[in-house]
Amino acid sequence: MEGMDPNFHSKAKEANIIVTGKNFGCGSSREHAPIAISACGIKAVLALSFARIFYRNSVDGAYLLPIEIDEKTYASISEKDELEIDTSKNEIKNLTKNQTYAMKPFPDLIGKIIEAGGLFKYKP
Repeated sequence: MEGMDPNFHSKAKEANIIVTGKNFGCGSSREHAPIAISACGIKAVLALSFARIFYRNSVDGAYLLPIEIDEKTYASISEKDELEIDTSKNEIKNLTKNQTYAMKPFPDLIGKIIEAGGLFKYKP
């Protein structure tokens, strides 16, 4: 993350959500990528899209909540905005700007794995 923002680690200590662009997590096929981000205190990543393996590693290990957003939502959120995520309503509230955005609903199986607390806790 330092390549994009040299101050990422210190900013992450003050936040718990990352808002980012397309194909987030590309380049890592190991679970260490979401583990490292989670270790910084990040709980969720809002992205235009995710690398497939990163997405599943995040869900399966219950490290991060990977949430897909659209271009309009991405453009509406600023760096210091305070956000609140409600997965039961598939919405993100921007408390700073008093706006509500729709998030892409999780596929049924992914939602069940997230609710269970990860793949190892999931019982079909």
